[in-house]
Amino acid sequence: MTVAEPGKQEGALYEVVRETGLETDEPTISFLHQKGIINSDLSVGITPVNARPLAAAAGLASRGVQLMGNGFIISKAEAKALGLGRRKGLKNYIREYCNGRDLTARPRNSLVIDLFGLERNLVREEFPEIYQHLTTRVRFDLDSAGRPNTDKSGRKLGREWNNRASYKQNWWIFGEPRKDFRPALKELPRYIATVETAKHRVFQFLDASILPDNRLVCFALDDAALLAILSSRTHKTWVSATEGLLEDRPIYTKSRYFDPFPFPELTTSLSLQLRSYGEELDTLRKRVLAEHPDFTLTGLYNVLENLKAGGILSEKEEDVKTRGLVLIIKELHEEIDRLTAEAYGWPVDLTDEQILERLVALNAERAREEAARHVRWLRPDYQIPRFAKDVVAKSGDLELASNVVAVDAGKPAFPKDREDRAVAVLRLLEGKHVPMDPAAIARQFKSGGKRIEPHVTRALMTLERFGRVVKLSEDVYASYQGALEREAA
Repeated sequence: MTVAEPGKQEGALYEVVRETGLETDEPTISFLHQKGIINSDLSVGITPVNARPLAAAAGLASRGVQLMGNGFIISKAEAKALGLGRRKGLKNYIREYCNGRDLTARPRNSLVIDLFGLERNLVREEFPEIYQHLTTRVRFDLDSAGRPNTDKSGRKLGREWNNRASYKQNWWIFGEPRKDFRPALKELPRYIATVETAKHRVFQFLDASILPDNRLVCFALDDAALLAILSSRTHKTWVSATEGLLEDRPIYTKSRYFDPFPFPELTTSLSLQLRSYGEELDTLRKRVLAEHPDFTLTGLYNVLENLKAGGILSEKEEDVKTRGLVLIIKELHEEIDRLTAEAYGWPVDLTDEQILERLVALNAERAREEAARHVRWLRPDYQIPRFAKDVVAKSGDLELASNVVAVDAGKPAFPKDREDRAVAVLRLLEGKHVPMDPAAIARQFKSGGKRIEPHVTRALMTLERFGRVVKLSEDVYASYQGALEREAA
């Protein structure tokens, strides 16, 4: 039951946790009671449900293609019979095909006929076997006796009888070929994918030659550092806060989880480290699955989650842990979690609620930046020519709960006057007691980051010239006092 009243005020959420005596006149029902701001998804507390999509992610995520016809999928033997190896140019239109089960269980090694961009007459002239196959199996969807296949209600399944005009008229092409997303993948050797509905949220690389199914959410990114961040506890916390369910399996939608997610701004050092761990994680999982045909990705992560929860492993799970190198997978995820927290400038031991608070606040901050036309593009070389002109300023701030603090609350402001900047940088270094590079120092100031990094570098050069800071290595500095303490230690 939902009860509402006008105005902005706190509400109460009651969840049934125990019921007894329901068959009597005096049933007993126990509730878990939470009080606070009620969100639009009827939850209480911090939630990213109202977070704004960010231009930084524009054009980089999409579901895979939707075939609208099983006849597009063929085996290697069928491909050969349909002209592969004989018909010139056909190899460009027969591709490996991957769906969710191929990733979470075992691959089927299926192929798919992808004729996107070809006119009907050209297909008939250049690839007549393919044309006839699709006419039979997709356009009319005929059985072995030449009769149209039907669903349980008797409706014919072929594209010839589809109510959508584009599906009917362009029957030799996928129903949803993702024409707007294909340019984003064109120049990449690989891309990131996750299964839309899956028990475990796992991100992995797929080769650019593989065509993804509609049940995969794909990201036109080939940087393993970004794969690592998507695989981190930080992103998982963001997703799990409002993740929908299909039965007991969480659903990932790009508009809710990827588009508004505020990625950290990476220094060169952190980018290299995250990239290394992301590559190692992806490579290790693929190698384990290739070497052990009895394993699945879901099975590996079932054991991993049991280990993290401190559960007792069965004999079968112990075998998966040992042969599947699950302890190494666990270690890689822990390193990725640590480095991702460091990239945001946050403690590694934050609670899920604290992570969520900071991400929601950071989303609001990034939205304000983008309103001022400062966008932290994830793939600037691809995105800027296509989407920069569409970045439109939006007025107003997100309504944040009172317990959501700005991510830079408590940080000092970076001085506007050039003379005061060296003093501010020196005070910060003396207070931190650890060596830092210009990028790390810039992140310690309110609304800092790359915007003030050149000014920080100039301030450090001034301080070094006067002997107030010491350059320990390339771009790493410590206060003079801090350097003496390190030398004495």
